[in-house]
Amino acid sequence: MSGKGSGSARGNVSKSGRPRPGTGGYGRRKLEGKGPTPPAELRPGHPAQRRAAASAGGQATPRGATAGRSPGQAKARRAPARSSSQGESNVQAGAVGRGNLASRAGGGPEMVAGRNPVLESLRAAVPAVALHVGPRLDADERITEAIKLAADSGVPVVEAGRNELDRITGGAVHQGLALRIRPYAYAHPDDLIDPGPAGAASAALIVALDGVTDPRNLGAVARSVAAFGGNGVLVPARRSAGVTSGAWKASAGALARVRVAQAPNLALALAGYARAGLFLVGLDAGADEEIGALSLASSPLVLVIGSEGKGLSRLVAQRCDAIAKIPISGAESLNAGVAAGIALYQVAMIRRQSTG
Repeated sequence: MSGKGSGSARGNVSKSGRPRPGTGGYGRRKLEGKGPTPPAELRPGHPAQRRAAASAGGQATPRGATAGRSPGQAKARRAPARSSSQGESNVQAGAVGRGNLASRAGGGPEMVAGRNPVLESLRAAVPAVALHVGPRLDADERITEAIKLAADSGVPVVEAGRNELDRITGGAVHQGLALRIRPYAYAHPDDLIDPGPAGAASAALIVALDGVTDPRNLGAVARSVAAFGGNGVLVPARRSAGVTSGAWKASAGALARVRVAQAPNLALALAGYARAGLFLVGLDAGADEEIGALSLASSPLVLVIGSEGKGLSRLVAQRCDAIAKIPISGAESLNAGVAAGIALYQVAMIRRQSTG
């Protein structure tokens, strides 16, 4: 018994006790391949094979009945495909309703890490889910104020270990403090057509951002929209700034009063506004007409503002009914937040003069 066992154990070991090198499949026990891949018409369960069998008048071989696969294995193999089709049907059915888009938040919860960023977010009344505080922190008035602000605003204060803080912040420098921001629920673009804060008598006024990627600009635009009685802000879903903690801080709380809508395709959303009776006016430094002399200012309006570097995209510019500029004496360009504030002020002044 021992001799047989030791002999079998030495099958892959040389006489010197070192492992023998492999043969790469070219030895006596070389590997046997499965041969060339058969055509699709000959593969059991393949759609092409079922179509060929149906055209020949026969019955297609059921999936899982051949190739050594048991019915139980075939059922397990088909289960993921069936659940995927059900999921797709649910998504297609839910995507018809406009409220489904508004109920979806803009991504998962955001984490703000660091003592100063967390304190600034709490001071700006950024909607938060929980404040995570590390144990045995050094005495710091910022931590004391952050805990007090969270308690006063009803934000739960949770004690977390250093490993937990590293995990939830993605390895960022958290300094023992992390704030979990509530995901923002974007409005539907059609919801911005409703009467603004000034009442039903005022014409609609919407600001659309094209390619603006800085959340601070989004917050500044929302602050200007709130100041001049606008309906809201429209942003594209991709390659654009979203409502993050930076946007909340820059808005100084205005995002709690101004709706932000997200559109899968900005050009198509603007076309929908045009069909609803709104005029589209883009801002461009090379335009001939000045925003202060805009003839469309008293009409329902969508101000389209591009990024500081690239300006308006070609498709969006083609959708605009008019292009206006902000006259500046220097060669410097204005960022989106400043340009929106100036344009909204000019539109508000024209509307006030026309009604007064």
